[in-house]
Amino acid sequence: MSIAIMRKALKGVSGVPVTAYDARGEVEPRITAKVYERVAVAGIHNIVAAGNTGEFYALTPQEIRIVHEAAVSGVDGRAPVTAAIGRSLREAIEMARNAAAIGASAVMSHQPVDPFAAPSAQIDYFCDLADASPLPLVAYVRAEGFTVAEIVRLANHDNIAGIKFATTDLMLLSRAIPAADPNGALFVCGLAESWAPTFTAAGARGFTSGLVNVAPRLSLAVHEALDKGDFAAARAIVNKLEPFERMRTKFRNGANVTVVKEAVTFSGLDVGPVRVPGLPQLDAHDRDELHRLLRGWEAAGDIQTDRQDIKAAG
Repeated sequence: MSIAIMRKALKGVSGVPVTAYDARGEVEPRITAKVYERVAVAGIHNIVAAGNTGEFYALTPQEIRIVHEAAVSGVDGRAPVTAAIGRSLREAIEMARNAAAIGASAVMSHQPVDPFAAPSAQIDYFCDLADASPLPLVAYVRAEGFTVAEIVRLANHDNIAGIKFATTDLMLLSRAIPAADPNGALFVCGLAESWAPTFTAAGARGFTSGLVNVAPRLSLAVHEALDKGDFAAARAIVNKLEPFERMRTKFRNGANVTVVKEAVTFSGLDVGPVRVPGLPQLDAHDRDELHRLLRGWEAAGDIQTDRQDIKAAG
């Protein structure tokens, strides 16, 4: 896929599906592919395979490839598949080449988690990876401490399609966007629907989402409102999402994926618990609270379930 087409996709919703596990705790490719299929059929513009909501850091490199393959299979050409890669630079380059071989459209590099990573060297990591990648790269920026010049250097790289900006340093974002080449990387809100209106006002376009696993209609409604410049409508939907997103922030975001996986299981796909060090399962109180919220969304037509479909498939 050309970098121009990829940048167009990044202006939409970048959904990050969960990874399903079987009863033994192994990656379950059939159900994982089904999760990706549901997200793709819903019309999500870009689908990220093995992102943070897909538990990237809890997966082995071989399991990451299984997830990438399940994603390509499940999406089946309905949208770009952006394969998440990372760890050491050498591992990330190999993952990028493997992703190209199985038919992914682009790659997204998780930010290095080395405790001794220096800001300028992290930009070098992204740029070196973009140099070696056969696919366009999305750089996932989560750390603080970068300068405007460093972010601009990243944005102006020829093979970087976008920057998933996932910090609340809006001063940096609002200064970097006008300083970068307007024909360069697209700046994307990496903090999901809740922050999308604020990031859009600062000049970013598009946003990432874990909500798409269960309520893609709501994610797309936020995007449509922002695309029209209707911030009031977008905020109204974000306010509706607030209880769900607040539950995800519990335990310093330790319940982030747990809430999403419980919601997917509620919808009819048993995707198993979260691997440690994430919170494996919600307690009874939080599960009941989440189910009450989801039943309300279901009654309003905001989500669809396919429990009967899964029973028939089983």
